[in-house]
Amino acid sequence: MPQATFPRIVYMGTPDFAVEPLKEILESGYNVSAVVTVPDKPAGRGLKFKPSPVKTFAQEKNLPILQPSKLKDPDFINELKKINPDIIVVVAFRMLPKEVWQLPKIGTFNLHASLLPQYRGAAPINWAIINGETQTGVTTFLLDEQIDTGNILLQEVVPISEDETAGELHDKLMLVGSKLVVETINLLAKGDYKPIPQSQISVEGEIKSAPKIFKETCKIDWDSPVSKIYNHIRGLSPYPAAWSELKIKKGDVESTTSIKIYSAEKNDFQPSAKPGTIATDHKSFINVNCSDGVLSLKRIQVAGKKAMNVDEFLRGLNNTELIEML
Repeated sequence: MPQATFPRIVYMGTPDFAVEPLKEILESGYNVSAVVTVPDKPAGRGLKFKPSPVKTFAQEKNLPILQPSKLKDPDFINELKKINPDIIVVVAFRMLPKEVWQLPKIGTFNLHASLLPQYRGAAPINWAIINGETQTGVTTFLLDEQIDTGNILLQEVVPISEDETAGELHDKLMLVGSKLVVETINLLAKGDYKPIPQSQISVEGEIKSAPKIFKETCKIDWDSPVSKIYNHIRGLSPYPAAWSELKIKKGDVESTTSIKIYSAEKNDFQPSAKPGTIATDHKSFINVNCSDGVLSLKRIQVAGKKAMNVDEFLRGLNNTELIEML
């Protein structure tokens, strides 16, 4: 069991993904001198200030918490200097200024949800699935002045199943990554490590990026092959979710509404009409034609409604005709 007072660790993180590694660090017997997370933000209808998941967990464990609005704030940097950390651990946080990541005696490392140098950027889990990868992984690396480019400490490969969603892969990588964070702290504390420059990592094919995902990124192009649309949907499920415009007809009036698609299935049907055209029995299935096949929708959410399975959605249509996806 590591000594409770060495190394002194400052942990930086914000979302759910960053909670499990912090929990693993504590359960491994290490001392966390402070937790750094974002300031509380207004959320919900009442716009009440809500703490980050990492802050909520840190409060439960009675850990000291710092919430700087600016990471270059002299008061914040002075607080860190007083703590005098040996290691800073960063998981799903902001880009750190040099004044911060250079502070620890041993170093500052980050956990990234990909096999670097592949999928540098804000959304590695989503893009790995969107691009149809069959494996990904987690990497710990030392911070430097660029984003996700530092020398690698440890990596672990994680397979991606054919029907896995971004949400499922997120949870799997979170658990694997938590173990890797503790292994990395063990190495750094012992001084038993040789960081590997990312330029020395062997990569098959091109290096792919994982940029931030915007609403337009999520829109489905029905002119694409079935497999590409299928990967697009599961790579954005459950959040932020792939979407399309649904053209409907009620009586003589045609209109469109936005629809999110959380899950779908590929099938062996050949397309019977132009991409985007819908076939349905109005009871149990909605099939959408793509460029080279047909996709069966399974779970959807129409604007203003809750998410539901397709059969439930069809039962509530009330003489509304589904025409096409735009």
